[in-house]
Amino acid sequence: MAQRDAPPEVQARAQELRDQLHYHNYRYYVLDDPVISDQEFDRLLQELSKLEAAYPGLVTPDSPTQRVGAAPLDKFDTAPHRVPMLSLENAFSDGEAREFEDRLKRFLRIMEETFDYVVEPKMDGVAVELVYEQGRLLVGSTRGDGYRGENVTQNLKTIHTIPLALLSRDLPAPDLLEVRGEVYMDLGDFKKLNDERLARGEPAFANPRNAAAGSLRQLDPAITAARPLKIFCYGIGLVEGRSFATHWDVLQALKTWGLRINPLIDRRRGIEEAIRYHRDLEHQRHGLPYEIDGVVIKVNDLALQERLGAKARSPRWALAYKFAATQATTRVKDIMVNVGRTGAVTPMAVMEPVQVGGVTVSRATLHNEDEVARKDVRVGDTVLIQRAGDVIPEVVKVIVEDRPAGAQPFQMPRACPVCGTPLVRPPGEAVTRCPNPDCRGSLRRAILHFAGKSAMDIDGLGEKIIDQLMDQGLVEGIADLYRLTEADLTLLERFAEKSAGNLIDSIEKSKKPSLARFIYALGIRYVGEATAQLLAQHFHAFEALRTAGEDELLTIEGIGPQVAKGIRDFFDSARNQELLDNLLMVISIKPPAKPAVSPLAGKTFVFTGGLSRLSREEAKAQVTARGGKVSSSVSAKTDYVVAGADPGSKYAKARDLGVTILDEDAFEELLNKV
Repeated sequence: MAQRDAPPEVQARAQELRDQLHYHNYRYYVLDDPVISDQEFDRLLQELSKLEAAYPGLVTPDSPTQRVGAAPLDKFDTAPHRVPMLSLENAFSDGEAREFEDRLKRFLRIMEETFDYVVEPKMDGVAVELVYEQGRLLVGSTRGDGYRGENVTQNLKTIHTIPLALLSRDLPAPDLLEVRGEVYMDLGDFKKLNDERLARGEPAFANPRNAAAGSLRQLDPAITAARPLKIFCYGIGLVEGRSFATHWDVLQALKTWGLRINPLIDRRRGIEEAIRYHRDLEHQRHGLPYEIDGVVIKVNDLALQERLGAKARSPRWALAYKFAATQATTRVKDIMVNVGRTGAVTPMAVMEPVQVGGVTVSRATLHNEDEVARKDVRVGDTVLIQRAGDVIPEVVKVIVEDRPAGAQPFQMPRACPVCGTPLVRPPGEAVTRCPNPDCRGSLRRAILHFAGKSAMDIDGLGEKIIDQLMDQGLVEGIADLYRLTEADLTLLERFAEKSAGNLIDSIEKSKKPSLARFIYALGIRYVGEATAQLLAQHFHAFEALRTAGEDELLTIEGIGPQVAKGIRDFFDSARNQELLDNLLMVISIKPPAKPAVSPLAGKTFVFTGGLSRLSREEAKAQVTARGGKVSSSVSAKTDYVVAGADPGSKYAKARDLGVTILDEDAFEELLNKV
C-alpha cells in the first residue's frame, strides 16, 4: 500500500511540534529550567508520534521520536575529523603553567603581552565530535586517533543533552558546525548503574569514564539509551557560515544553539588568574557531581590561536593543568624487569593491589636503574604510589620508617632476564638495554606493538597467543605472522577451528593499512602515533620515507634531531631492511588522502629573508597545518619560495629555476584562501 502524503496543515503541525519539543528538551536537559510539566511534554510527544505513525513520510532524522530508533549494528564504521582532534599538553605545577605563558610570548615575540584566557574544568570523560549540517545532527564520532574515530551517531542520539537539531530562534545556525564535547556520567548515576550490574551478577565498571566509554561503544543503541550519559561541549572544529573573534564567543553561540556548556567555564586575564582558578576548582573538585582531573587553559583570541598553530600532537594555545594525582600506599612484593620492543629493560614494582583514583593498581613503573636507586625502592617496602596525570601508576616515594629489617637494595641484572645476553647501558643514557636483536622479550613486545589497535589492528593477537606462536616456532619475526595458516593455529592450546579462522581473517584484513598506521606499527624509536601521522602527510609514500635523509626529516615541523636520528638508524639497519622487504611483499599500504580544502596541500615551500608579520617558525607552522611541506633548500621540485627582506642565494636560485616567488603579502593571501 502506497504511503499517503500528509496534508499541508498536518506537515505544519508536525514541524511545530518538533520545534516545541526541541525547545523544551533544551529547557529541561541543558538549562535545567523547564517551563512546562512532564505531562504536557509527554502529550506533545504523543501527538507527534501519532502523526508520524499515520504519515510515515513525516519522520525526520532529527525528530524527538527518533532518539532510539536504530537497529543494532554489526560493527562501527570510522568517521574522519576534518580538523584533527589533538590531545593537550599537560602541566602539573604552577611553574609549568607559567612556562606555558612564557612559551606563548616567545613564539609570538610579544614579551609584554598579558593574555586573555578561557578556563574550564577538564572533564574525565570521553571526547566526541558532533557534526551538524543545516542545523541537523548528521554524524557523531569518538576522538579515536585524533584524525578519525568510531562512528557512534546512533548512540550519541540517545543522549538527551545532545540536541538532534540546533535552535535558531536567536542566532541562525551555520551551514556546517563541528562541535567537540566530553560525554560523561555523574557520580550518583555511576554508583546506581554499578549497583544494578552487581545485582544482576555482572561485573562493575572501574570508574565513570570507563562506564561512559563502554556505554558509547554498544552496538545496540537501546543499551546506550538506558545508560545515564550526559555531555558538556567545549569547542568547535570546522564551521561554515559563521565567524568568531574569540573562543568565549564560540561558547556563547553554542549555548544559544542549544548545546550544553559547563557553567563553571570562566574568563581570566593573565596566567596568575588562571592558576587561581585552578586552585579554586581543585578545592571544589570533590563536591562536584562528576569527575574532573584538572583545568584546561585556552588562549581566548582566535586570531592568536591561528598564529600559534599546533605541534605534532597538541595545539600551542591550550594547556591541561592537571590536579595533584590521587595517591595511595601499598607494599612492594617484588621488583621485576621487563624487556621492551626496543630492548629497553625497565624495572617494575609488583605490589599488593590497591585502589588509586577508582582503578585497582598492582604494578607501577620504576622507569630505570637510576630512578630505583634515587628512590631506594626495595622488596618489602611500603610505598606511596600515584597515577601520574591520573593515568600511569608510578612509585612516588618509600615510607622508610616502615621498611622491614633485612630489605636489600635493588640490583639491576647484568644479563637479560629473557635471553641471557649481557646488558649494556650506552654512555649518556639512563636506559639499560638488551643488545640482542633476536631477544625473545623484545621480539614479543615488538609483535604485540605491531598488532596493536593503533597499529595494524590484528584483533585477537594478544600476549598469550604470541607466546604460544613463539613456543611452537611458528613465529620468529613479525613477517612470519603473514605466513600463518588455520592449520598452524589449531595446534595451539585452546584454539578451535572458528577462533583460528577469525585470527587469520584479522591478519588478512591488516594487509591494507594506512601509511600512518604502518609507520607507527614498525616501532621506530621515538615515533609515536602523532609523529607517524606527520611523516605520512609529508612523504605520502613509504619508499620516500625509507630513503629520506636526516636533513629532509628535520625540515618537517615537529621532527627534531633525536627523532630524525631514530628514524634514520631504523632504516639503516640491514635487519630492518630485510623485515621491510618481507612485509612489503604481502602488505599494500594505502597512501594518506591529501587535504582537498587547501591550495597548499602537497606543495613544497622554501623561506628566505626576514618576514615582518610572522616569525619563520610561525610561517612554517601555517604551511604544515594546511598540508604543505617546508624544505630548507631550493630545487626543481620546490613549488614556492617565500621571500622576505634581504633574501639570500635561495632567491636567485629560485629565479634561475623558474620557481614561483611570493612576497609576504602574496604568501598571506595564499594562506587566507584555505
